[in-house]
Amino acid sequence: MDVGLINGVPGHPLFVHGAAVLVPLTALALVVCALWRSAARRLGPVLPGMGLVTLALVVLTTESGEWLEERVRESSLVEEHAEMGPGLTPWAIALFVLTVAVWLLGRVGPRRGQERGGEDDGPTRGAASTVARLASSLPVRVAALVIALVVAVGAVVQVYRIGDSGARAAWQGRFSTSRSGPGR
Repeated sequence: MDVGLINGVPGHPLFVHGAAVLVPLTALALVVCALWRSAARRLGPVLPGMGLVTLALVVLTTESGEWLEERVRESSLVEEHAEMGPGLTPWAIALFVLTVAVWLLGRVGPRRGQERGGEDDGPTRGAASTVARLASSLPVRVAALVIALVVAVGAVVQVYRIGDSGARAAWQGRFSTSRSGPGR
């Protein structure tokens, strides 16, 4: 797939803006849902959907950046940015995996009104309630929250670092600090 040009314009700057918004937004949603299981249930499949779209957008951004790198003048700033770009993909993969895991943990946790009364329907029901108890246990919830926080912060920091290096590569030495044109 050619992700280099979109309507005659390099696709990379367009994808970058989407990733710069969606990675932090997905990271925030992940942490909120890891902290409040009810938020994960309310968001439903939107949470893992955000993770999947974020991952796809990061891959598109990286691919379009590699395409663009071959078509711009070489510089140490462009090279530094190009080397950092692929470093976001593992963070995006981790975000996606964790959005799925936190969503599933929110779904298997105990729900009001269920699991009460009624007879045991055999070994399958017992195994399901054991999984639900384990998923809703404090150690599992704390572990999920800590891992979510680490990945969320890591992904956002990486987006910032890559974006900063890209902005320096694109703009350093290419603008004036004083106004130009009419009204000057």
